[in-house]
Amino acid sequence: MLPDPLHPAVVHVPIALAVLVPGLALLVLVLVGSGICRPRAWAAIVFLQVLLVGSSWLALETGEKEEDRAERVVAERHIEAHEEAAERFMGLAGLGLVVLGAGLLPGGAGSFARAGGVVAALGILAAGVAVGHSGGDLVYKHGAAAAYAEVSVVDRPLPRRIDDDD
Repeated sequence: MLPDPLHPAVVHVPIALAVLVPGLALLVLVLVGSGICRPRAWAAIVFLQVLLVGSSWLALETGEKEEDRAERVVAERHIEAHEEAAERFMGLAGLGLVVLGAGLLPGGAGSFARAGGVVAALGILAAGVAVGHSGGDLVYKHGAAAAYAEVSVVDRPLPRRIDDDD
């Protein structure tokens, strides 16, 4: 059985991958550069980036499905800011996939792309931190989780949306 809501369960995958890819990419870059690994080892980094792009798309899709419910308790501008950060993250992850994928090219072009891929992965990590922070704010600062709170035996309405200036 899938968790309900699904979005909070899914969002951790792209964030975790955004943390892992830069370090692993740097490690493979060094290992390939020192001759310990062959350049084809870079395919593992490209595979992780494919997973990052796919999981960020899934996180966006599940977030859009939860948006209306969260808007009952959180001002729309906070949700929109988080959604825009997530879209930026996914776009950068897609561009990063192109750069990281170019690291599979032979010769100097592949070497250059692998180094550029490490830099791109660090930028994607920064975007991941931003989207994660804004999502955390939705839950812990603006009370988005209240939209999913269990109603006690006494039927209580959902908490009122707070239109604060934060």
